Amino acid sequence: MNAIANILHLGFKELRTLFRDPAMMVLIVYSFTLSIHSSATGIPESPYRATIAVVDEDRSPASQRIIDAFQAPYFLEPVLTNHAEMDAGMDKGRYTFTLNIPPDFQRDLLAGRSPAIQLNVDATQVSQAFSGAGHIQQIVSSEVATFLSGYAPDASPPVQAVVRTVYNPNLYQSWFGAINAVINQITMLSIILTGAALIREREHGTIEHLLVMPVTPFEIMSAKVWSMGLVVLVAAALALHFIVEEWLDVPITGSVALFLLGTTLHLFATTSLGIFFGTVARSMPQLGLLIILTLMPLQVLSGGMTPRESMPELIQNIMLAAPTTHFVMLGQSILFRGAGLAIVWPQLLALVVIGAVFFAVALSRLRKSLG
Repeated sequence: MNAIANILHLGFKELRTLFRDPAMMVLIVYSFTLSIHSSATGIPESPYRATIAVVDEDRSPASQRIIDAFQAPYFLEPVLTNHAEMDAGMDKGRYTFTLNIPPDFQRDLLAGRSPAIQLNVDATQVSQAFSGAGHIQQIVSSEVATFLSGYAPDASPPVQAVVRTVYNPNLYQSWFGAINAVINQITMLSIILTGAALIREREHGTIEHLLVMPVTPFEIMSAKVWSMGLVVLVAAALALHFIVEEWLDVPITGSVALFLLGTTLHLFATTSLGIFFGTVARSMPQLGLLIILTLMPLQVLSGGMTPRESMPELIQNIMLAAPTTHFVMLGQSILFRGAGLAIVWPQLLALVVIGAVFFAVALSRLRKSLG
């Protein structure tokens, strides 16, 4: 009972210290609000008020139909120009896209030939160029198909693909980006807060006060793990509701309670990792460097940015030892696909095992450090 009381009291001390640290509080608030919103909406899903110039050498109903299809708010009104002005406009940055419709475009279409339309993209406008080129191709293909259907209404392609998009029917980038950002922030903040809590004790000289008290390294570590883990867990739950569901309007189909259970197990592993880093680093800058060197591979190779199946098999097997891999699998299964306990229990079990190993290693290192 004394051990439990000591862990609770030390944990409350950590919470009071954290709440009096304005830099850490700003980091927590920003990480679970504006950072999630910017990550979800940073890559545009479609062009917005993009500038486009058109060289119409055909001046036919078919070419005019394509020009009229570039509508606001995706594009500003197309500027009709010539070849010389088109090149000069792109060189000066006035146009992000330029379209060159060749002569006899409509005649070649009706004759069954495949005329080429030249699309030039100013790739220095990365955000617009990334989504705009594909958007323009879809517009041209759709308008050409509609135009030809008026001359040959019974004509249809021999094979027609019917695409059904599951879980994200409109392919909104923000849906994936928001959930992935929450997962990444949970990992990052849990490591930073626990590592910083231990470094703070050393820098302020309060670690010596703890050593003369009737507390053990296990109690010291457990207090930091539960207190910092609780802060991240509460912040993640609030972010899921107010930022993801309310602000970004991202539907969550699965059980939030089950996801928070998985988050708790994940925090058990990552906070232990933060304690380990706190025993290795001797200052806050050193802790920051350690976290950067570790966090980037954990996030990139865990399957949150690219599917694990696209990685080399050796990397896939190595990353099974990382808690982030199982947490990403669990989070995407629950929040995207509505998976239940019967599906995600292997990931929950893996997080328990990995967390226990990390906790034991960090505790051993803490005992040697305090000794």
